[in-house]
Amino acid sequence: MKAKDELGKRGEQLAVDHLVGAGYTIVERNWRCAQGEIDIVDERDGTVAFVEVKTRSGLRYGHPFDAITVAKLARLRRLSAAWCESRPGRGQLIRIDAIGVVAPPGRPATIEHLEGIF
Repeated sequence: MKAKDELGKRGEQLAVDHLVGAGYTIVERNWRCAQGEIDIVDERDGTVAFVEVKTRSGLRYGHPFDAITVAKLARLRRLSAAWCESRPGRGQLIRIDAIGVVAPPGRPATIEHLEGIF
């Protein structure tokens, strides 16, 4: 497995741990359809959130949130609609969140969670 893939998997697991610790229920991980993939689907207090996780080993190339472009947000919106269509009755209240993870090798990671980015 490539170092980038390992970093991404580590970041997603750290994001899941953060969400569970904050009282969210993880509904799905790495949900896929023809249009793409949603990293995490979670739920808390009747709201379903579609979470994009971006992980970097440092800030040399910018913050992880810098990788969430307008095009990425549009794709996440389409994916969240597809997820809701595949599960009638779920997702009355929905939002899109982002989690940025900075995970330097051999050092503790930092995690930022932005709710309702779209």
